[in-house]
Amino acid sequence: MISTSDFRRRQTKLLWNGYPWVVVEFSHVKPGKGGAFVRTKLKNLKTGSTVEETFRSGEKFEEPDLEYKNIQYLYSDDLHHFMDQDSYEQVDLASNQITSIKLYLKEQEIYKLITFEGLPISVEAPNFMNLNISSTIPGVKGNTAQGGSKPATLETGLVVQVPLFVNESDVIKVDTRDDKYIERVDL
Repeated sequence: MISTSDFRRRQTKLLWNGYPWVVVEFSHVKPGKGGAFVRTKLKNLKTGSTVEETFRSGEKFEEPDLEYKNIQYLYSDDLHHFMDQDSYEQVDLASNQITSIKLYLKEQEIYKLITFEGLPISVEAPNFMNLNISSTIPGVKGNTAQGGSKPATLETGLVVQVPLFVNESDVIKVDTRDDKYIERVDL
């Protein structure tokens, strides 16, 4: 059982109204009068819809029966094709099943497939990925006192803010949970 005190942003998954949900945001509220409660924003893992809901503090939920499999991205046409790393079977997913990782699709990369009741419901990218910068404006030396940032388009189409010293064709480490630059990677 999962209690409201166990909620973690983008990590806690719970079974509510027969569907698996992930906690996107939450805040504990202690009003001056009455009992404490938790205000949440939940994302349905099956349909992708989001709702805002309020629960009593300490309320308990069942854990959804989710299965996780490592899959390798192969290629895309009308569908996105992956290979199960255990059984070597091909898994084909529609675009609406991979919306959260669409800007992180990279051939030969390993992702985590989440299934509920035997059906694939979503795919998660690794927490950190090394991606090549396909285009960025050149940084001019000495134009800032404290450092600065500039937009960079990565090989997957994702645009992130990077420091001025990062150049085109550099490889950078990106945190996929919040689309942030971590560091430049030397290969």
